[in-house]
Amino acid sequence: MSFVRILLALALLTVATLVGGADSPVPTVGERIYRGGILPSGEPVRGERASGLGLEGAAAACVNCHRRSGLGASEGRILIPPITSKYLFHPRNKDSAADPDAMAMPMTAPGMRPETLLPPDRSAYTDATLARAIREGIGADGHPFDYLMPRFRLDDEAMAWLIAYLKRLSKLPIPGISDDTLQFATIITPDAEPVKRRGTLDVLEQFFGNKNMFFRGESPPLHASRNIHYRIARKWQLHVWELTGAPDSWEQQLTERLRKEPVFAVISGVGGRTWAPVHRFCEQAAIPCLFPNVDAPIVAEKDFYSIYFSKGVLLESRLIARRLRDQRTPAAGKRDQPALRRVVQVFRSGDIGEEAAADLRTALSTLGVEAVNRELKPGADETSLRNATADTGAGDALVLWLRPDDIAALPPEPPAATAVFVSGIMGGLEGTPLAAPWRRTARLTYPFDLPDLRRVRMNYPLGWFQIKKIPVVAERTQTDTYLACVILAETLGPMLDNFVRDHLIERMESELSKRILNGYYPRLGLAPGQRFASKGGYIVGFDATRPDRVFAETDWITP
Repeated sequence: MSFVRILLALALLTVATLVGGADSPVPTVGERIYRGGILPSGEPVRGERASGLGLEGAAAACVNCHRRSGLGASEGRILIPPITSKYLFHPRNKDSAADPDAMAMPMTAPGMRPETLLPPDRSAYTDATLARAIREGIGADGHPFDYLMPRFRLDDEAMAWLIAYLKRLSKLPIPGISDDTLQFATIITPDAEPVKRRGTLDVLEQFFGNKNMFFRGESPPLHASRNIHYRIARKWQLHVWELTGAPDSWEQQLTERLRKEPVFAVISGVGGRTWAPVHRFCEQAAIPCLFPNVDAPIVAEKDFYSIYFSKGVLLESRLIARRLRDQRTPAAGKRDQPALRRVVQVFRSGDIGEEAAADLRTALSTLGVEAVNRELKPGADETSLRNATADTGAGDALVLWLRPDDIAALPPEPPAATAVFVSGIMGGLEGTPLAAPWRRTARLTYPFDLPDLRRVRMNYPLGWFQIKKIPVVAERTQTDTYLACVILAETLGPMLDNFVRDHLIERMESELSKRILNGYYPRLGLAPGQRFASKGGYIVGFDATRPDRVFAETDWITP
């Protein structure tokens, strides 16, 4: 490829950036190579490791190891180095080699000076030596790479696009960051429960205020990792974006708020019936949306920027489906167990139970089980509740996607259904106001750790609320909000001055499973491509001797 053609490729990249904008959702040619393993011709990228293992297409994409940000990753003793321009084209500072702590810092800790993160005595790359590294696996100073690095078959045109993309990767200015402040937003939808709204804001305001008490201004540049986690270099500022009106207007409202108040990320927040417009906005604007308090989140695992604690009522629907699937095979000694004939679901129109019922209906269709939906219209009274449940009998399973007020208004005696399931999230977990006859037969979906098991872990957030004089008005919501803030602080600390939105998400994926104190959740974890940190739950029964206690009828289920 001639020098003129290389210049043309770079010019095309510049035009694409100017036309699409810095955050354009239209991928450049270089981006398709890096993220998708697709050549300019549309053919798959091909690579081969020294071991002879061949890779092709998406499996050969750079993003698999170096991540979307280009800032690398670590897994055990394996370190994938950063490959953005500030690392590739910056020479090693040989003076730092005398500092033993300098090389103890993982290569993926971008807050350190770039030269301290590179192998000792490595020269800066040029376009030519970088092309050789990508094709032949030979570093800037002629040393061969580790066997994990594939050797890629890229012609001059594809190479020019890829190098141009690497020079731009994670280099653009990130909104919401100044020399002394990080800007965050929290989003409240108009249908959010007022008590959850107040509890969430109480926790956020206290946490941000407490965080800023330790701000000590600018620190000298770090040349080593010593005391790295204790450097507080920026204040946190919170913006509360309260939405109004119908959901179809929310994205425009958020776009306008972001224009007036640029933020680095969205933290916590509270939603009601739908979160879809907020989710779409964050994906389109490439803003991390971290752990919003929503019980019917958006399930779109291929999206990148929205992370949730769990699937909420959608997880509950799959717990029920799994339980019903297991019950279709009679246990030993119970061959007279009635076969499951149908599942009757009762929910209020316009509430999240409607979405959960639709999800369970889809899951049951694969089992060949009929699902009958009984929708309660606004204003429906106790008679409607009685009629919705009255005709269930042997061979039927009754599923109640109801709030406490409706649960309290159920008939005194349960119907003769084979099985009764109640949404723990909607009903209030072990505090759901079921009458005693219902408690003897009903089972509760419980996508959290059991009360006795989580009690010790809850001492910490509850103690913090007490110290900060925060009234506990919505325990789970407030605990999740506190946990989201702690996770954010733990993730941002090692990032120091290299704030890249994609890398914030990547670090959460890498570090989340290492946490021990997780509030309501027994464990949290995210792998690349996963967006729900807690993935399972229990089916529990009610203790006959203690109305406020439950017992696990199943092991932890991960549907």
